[in-house]
Amino acid sequence: MDYLIQQLLNGLMLGSLYALIAVGYTMVYGIIELINFAFGELFMFGAFISITMMVDSMTIFGQEVNFPGLHFLLAVPIAMAVVAGMGVAIDRVAYRPLRNAPRLAALISAIGMSILLQNVAQAMFGSSQVFFPDIGMFTGDNGLPKYVTISNAQITYLQIFVVAVTVLAMLILNFFVQRTRIGRAMRAAAQDKSTSALMGVNVNRVIAITFIIGSAMGALAGGMYGAIYHFAKPDMGFIPGLKAFIAAVLGGIGNIPGAFLGGITLGVIESLGAAYISSEYRDAFAFVILILLLIFKPSGLLGSHISEKA
Repeated sequence: MDYLIQQLLNGLMLGSLYALIAVGYTMVYGIIELINFAFGELFMFGAFISITMMVDSMTIFGQEVNFPGLHFLLAVPIAMAVVAGMGVAIDRVAYRPLRNAPRLAALISAIGMSILLQNVAQAMFGSSQVFFPDIGMFTGDNGLPKYVTISNAQITYLQIFVVAVTVLAMLILNFFVQRTRIGRAMRAAAQDKSTSALMGVNVNRVIAITFIIGSAMGALAGGMYGAIYHFAKPDMGFIPGLKAFIAAVLGGIGNIPGAFLGGITLGVIESLGAAYISSEYRDAFAFVILILLLIFKPSGLLGSHISEKA
């Protein structure tokens, strides 16, 4: 029983990270019906930028560069702001010119942007893993214990922090989309961009805000992922990005609470599968779930069937 509780706690933490990235997928798809595969790389840049803000010096493009050595709680918001700007730039360069092009063109552009960002990261930071600095407030350096014991299962304060931040981010984001003027404009644009534009909604501005929010959530996930697993590398975003996409589909793509539910569900299933079946196939479980979902409930857990727009 204690082992089961431990795996559920691990799955909850992992699912929280998937949920943050899934929000980026689900928001962008909800408005422009584009699967932005570059979100995995924005997640990766979130980890790298967090590291550069936390260390005193780091090798960038082969040169030693000095950095401020900020605390984790300051470094991650800076990473979120930088990556949010990257998200807007990606939309402006790679996606906006293809707004009226066939969807396949935008999809190919997204894949190309993903590969480009991986290569940029490799040129900047090298191809090897970069160590993520320890965070004193979560490692017991302040005299507090490193973890909380539930029955005989253990959960670290950092894992609790990850889950708490994810829940808070989802609540704030859902309130923003449902209760604010910009949120109403987002929902209107998701329903019909042309009619929304005729009613005075600046659709390009709404899309840019959507990329800002989604990219910032991906960077937040990247910073916390690096803190949990103590590394960053240029290809680290590929598998988590795919799994987050599966989480978005699982919850009902275009649905923010669905992204959270899909992420948590996927994280728990992956953790239990690795523990009770085989850790060698932990990545395969996500794709098995996707296949089953597309067969039996393609609209997702909280999604509803939407007819194709004319």
